Amino acid sequence: MPAKPPPRATPATATRLSAADWAQAALTVIGESGLSAVAVEPLAKRLGTTKGSFYWHYPNRQALVDAALQSWEAEHTEAVIAAIRAHEDPAEQLRALLVLVVDYSRNDKIEVALLASARNPQVANIIQRVTRRRIDYVAELYTLMGDEPARARRWATLAVSVYLGHTQLAHVSTDLVPTGAEWQAYLDELIETLTTN
Repeated sequence: MPAKPPPRATPATATRLSAADWAQAALTVIGESGLSAVAVEPLAKRLGTTKGSFYWHYPNRQALVDAALQSWEAEHTEAVIAAIRAHEDPAEQLRALLVLVVDYSRNDKIEVALLASARNPQVANIIQRVTRRRIDYVAELYTLMGDEPARARRWATLAVSVYLGHTQLAHVSTDLVPTGAEWQAYLDELIETLTTN
Protein backbone atom coordinates (compact mmCIF):
# COMPACT_ATOMS: atom_id res chain seq x y z
CA MET A 1 0.00 0.00 0.00
CA PRO A 2 1.42 3.38 -0.88
CA ALA A 3 2.40 5.79 1.86
CA LYS A 4 0.25 8.90 1.89
CA PRO A 5 2.18 12.12 1.28
CA PRO A 6 2.51 14.25 4.40
CA PRO A 7 0.33 17.32 4.69
CA ARG A 8 1.95 20.61 3.74
CA ALA A 9 1.36 22.77 6.76
CA THR A 10 0.58 26.44 6.69
CA PRO A 11 1.54 28.72 9.60
CA ALA A 12 -2.02 28.34 10.91
CA THR A 13 -1.87 24.54 10.89
CA ALA A 14 1.79 24.03 11.77
CA THR A 15 1.08 23.87 15.49
CA ARG A 16 -1.43 21.07 14.87
CA LEU A 17 1.05 18.69 13.24
CA SER A 18 1.07 15.32 14.91
CA ALA A 19 3.89 12.86 15.52
CA ALA A 20 2.34 10.77 12.72
CA ASP A 21 2.62 13.75 10.31
CA TRP A 22 6.34 13.97 11.04
CA ALA A 23 6.78 10.21 10.65
CA GLN A 24 4.92 10.23 7.34
CA ALA A 25 7.05 13.12 6.08
CA ALA A 26 10.19 11.21 7.05
CA LEU A 27 8.91 8.11 5.24
CA THR A 28 8.23 10.14 2.11
CA VAL A 29 11.77 11.56 2.21
CA ILE A 30 13.19 8.04 2.62
CA GLY A 31 11.35 7.02 -0.54
CA GLU A 32 12.52 10.10 -2.44
CA SER A 33 16.14 10.40 -1.30
CA GLY A 34 17.06 7.60 1.08
CA LEU A 35 17.47 7.22 4.82
CA SER A 36 20.39 9.64 5.09
CA ALA A 37 18.19 12.47 3.75
CA VAL A 38 15.98 12.43 6.84
CA ALA A 39 16.94 15.57 8.77
CA VAL A 40 14.91 17.73 11.13
CA GLU A 41 15.43 21.15 9.57
CA PRO A 42 14.53 20.21 5.96
CA LEU A 43 11.51 18.27 7.24
CA ALA A 44 10.35 21.27 9.26
CA LYS A 45 10.66 23.44 6.15
CA ARG A 46 8.79 20.85 4.09
CA LEU A 47 5.97 20.79 6.63
CA GLY A 48 5.91 24.58 6.99
CA THR A 49 6.77 24.56 10.67
CA THR A 50 9.72 24.96 13.03
CA LYS A 51 12.12 22.53 14.65
CA GLY A 52 10.27 23.21 17.89
CA SER A 53 7.29 21.30 16.52
CA PHE A 54 9.55 18.33 15.88
CA TYR A 55 11.00 18.35 19.41
CA TRP A 56 7.50 18.53 20.84
CA HIS A 57 6.93 15.03 19.42
CA TYR A 58 10.37 13.39 19.21
CA PRO A 59 13.54 13.63 21.31
CA ASN A 60 15.83 13.08 18.31
CA ARG A 61 16.16 11.95 14.69
CA GLN A 62 16.54 8.30 15.66
CA ALA A 63 13.13 8.31 17.35
CA LEU A 64 11.61 9.87 14.22
CA VAL A 65 13.19 7.25 11.96
CA ASP A 66 11.91 4.50 14.27
CA ALA A 67 8.41 5.96 14.03
CA ALA A 68 8.67 6.21 10.23
CA LEU A 69 9.79 2.59 9.99
CA GLN A 70 6.95 1.45 12.23
CA SER A 71 4.54 3.39 10.03
CA TRP A 72 6.00 1.66 6.95
CA GLU A 73 5.58 -1.74 8.62
CA ALA A 74 1.97 -0.97 9.52
CA GLU A 75 1.04 0.38 6.06
CA HIS A 76 3.06 -1.93 3.81
CA THR A 77 2.64 -5.20 5.68
CA GLU A 78 0.01 -5.30 8.40
CA ALA A 79 -2.57 -3.20 6.53
CA VAL A 80 -1.99 -5.22 3.36
CA ILE A 81 -2.47 -8.52 5.21
CA ALA A 82 -5.61 -7.20 6.90
CA ALA A 83 -7.08 -6.11 3.54
CA ILE A 84 -6.23 -9.41 1.85
CA ARG A 85 -7.80 -11.43 4.68
CA ALA A 86 -11.15 -10.04 3.53
CA HIS A 87 -11.10 -12.87 0.95
CA GLU A 88 -12.22 -16.08 2.64
CA ASP A 89 -10.51 -18.55 0.30
CA PRO A 90 -6.73 -18.86 0.92
CA ALA A 91 -6.03 -19.36 -2.80
CA GLU A 92 -7.94 -16.16 -3.54
CA GLN A 93 -6.02 -14.39 -0.77
CA LEU A 94 -2.75 -15.47 -2.35
CA ARG A 95 -3.84 -14.36 -5.82
CA ALA A 96 -5.08 -11.00 -4.54
CA LEU A 97 -1.87 -10.49 -2.56
CA LEU A 98 0.35 -11.24 -5.55
CA VAL A 99 -1.62 -8.95 -7.86
CA LEU A 100 -1.49 -6.13 -5.32
CA VAL A 101 2.15 -6.30 -4.28
CA VAL A 102 3.75 -7.17 -7.61
CA ASP A 103 1.80 -4.40 -9.34
CA TYR A 104 2.65 -1.92 -6.60
CA SER A 105 6.32 -2.97 -6.57
CA ARG A 106 6.84 -1.19 -9.90
CA ASN A 107 6.66 2.15 -8.07
CA ASP A 108 7.66 1.24 -4.51
CA LYS A 109 10.51 3.63 -3.82
CA ILE A 110 10.31 3.26 -0.04
CA GLU A 111 10.99 -0.49 -0.07
CA VAL A 112 13.94 0.01 -2.43
CA ALA A 113 15.39 2.76 -0.24
CA LEU A 114 15.04 0.64 2.89
CA LEU A 115 16.62 -2.39 1.21
CA ALA A 116 19.53 -0.15 0.20
CA SER A 117 19.94 0.73 3.91
CA ALA A 118 19.50 -2.83 5.16
CA ARG A 119 22.94 -2.87 6.81
CA ASN A 120 21.94 0.05 9.01
CA PRO A 121 21.08 -1.57 12.39
CA GLN A 122 18.01 0.63 12.80
CA VAL A 123 16.65 -0.56 9.46
CA ALA A 124 17.98 -4.13 9.58
CA ASN A 125 15.78 -5.17 12.51
CA ILE A 126 12.56 -3.96 10.94
CA ILE A 127 13.40 -5.33 7.46
CA GLN A 128 14.06 -8.72 9.06
CA ARG A 129 10.83 -8.59 11.08
CA VAL A 130 8.74 -7.49 8.09
CA THR A 131 10.25 -10.11 5.78
CA ARG A 132 9.65 -12.84 8.37
CA ARG A 133 6.05 -11.66 8.84
CA ARG A 134 5.42 -11.69 5.09
CA ILE A 135 6.88 -15.17 4.67
CA ASP A 136 4.90 -16.45 7.68
CA TYR A 137 1.65 -15.10 6.25
CA VAL A 138 2.24 -16.51 2.76
CA ALA A 139 3.32 -19.86 4.27
CA GLU A 140 0.05 -19.88 6.21
CA LEU A 141 -1.84 -19.45 2.94
CA TYR A 142 0.03 -22.29 1.24
CA THR A 143 -0.63 -24.50 4.27
CA LEU A 144 -4.34 -23.68 4.15
CA MET A 145 -4.23 -24.57 0.45
CA GLY A 146 -3.01 -28.07 1.40
CA ASP A 147 0.79 -27.95 1.42
CA GLU A 148 2.64 -29.51 4.31
CA PRO A 149 4.41 -26.87 6.46
CA ALA A 150 7.99 -27.31 5.16
CA ARG A 151 6.87 -27.10 1.53
CA ALA A 152 4.57 -24.17 2.30
CA ARG A 153 7.53 -22.36 3.83
CA ARG A 154 9.69 -22.97 0.74
CA TRP A 155 6.99 -21.66 -1.60
CA ALA A 156 6.37 -18.66 0.66
CA THR A 157 10.07 -17.82 0.63
CA LEU A 158 10.06 -18.08 -3.15
CA ALA A 159 6.97 -15.84 -3.45
CA VAL A 160 8.45 -13.13 -1.20
CA SER A 161 11.76 -13.40 -3.08
CA VAL A 162 9.93 -12.84 -6.36
CA TYR A 163 8.32 -9.71 -4.92
CA LEU A 164 11.64 -8.34 -3.61
CA GLY A 165 13.43 -9.17 -6.85
CA HIS A 166 10.71 -7.55 -8.89
CA THR A 167 10.88 -4.43 -6.73
CA GLN A 168 14.62 -4.15 -7.37
CA LEU A 169 14.26 -4.86 -11.09
CA ALA A 170 11.57 -2.23 -11.49
CA HIS A 171 13.84 0.29 -9.78
CA VAL A 172 17.13 -0.39 -11.58
CA SER A 173 15.95 -1.54 -15.02
CA THR A 174 12.52 -0.08 -15.69
CA ASP A 175 12.85 -0.83 -19.40
CA LEU A 176 12.96 -4.57 -18.63
CA VAL A 177 9.62 -4.55 -16.80
CA PRO A 178 6.76 -5.40 -19.18
CA THR A 179 4.09 -2.79 -19.84
CA GLY A 180 0.57 -2.76 -21.30
CA ALA A 181 -0.77 -6.13 -22.46
CA GLU A 182 2.64 -7.73 -21.83
CA TRP A 183 2.43 -6.68 -18.18
CA GLN A 184 -0.91 -8.46 -17.75
CA ALA A 185 0.41 -11.61 -19.44
CA TYR A 186 3.52 -11.50 -17.24
CA LEU A 187 1.45 -11.02 -14.09
CA ASP A 188 -0.93 -13.84 -15.07
CA GLU A 189 1.94 -16.26 -15.62
CA LEU A 190 3.67 -15.23 -12.41
CA ILE A 191 0.47 -15.78 -10.42
CA GLU A 192 -0.22 -19.10 -12.11
CA THR A 193 3.32 -20.27 -11.30
CA LEU A 194 3.06 -19.29 -7.64
CA THR A 195 -0.49 -20.55 -7.06
CA THR A 196 -0.43 -23.91 -8.83
CA ASN A 197 2.46 -25.56 -7.06
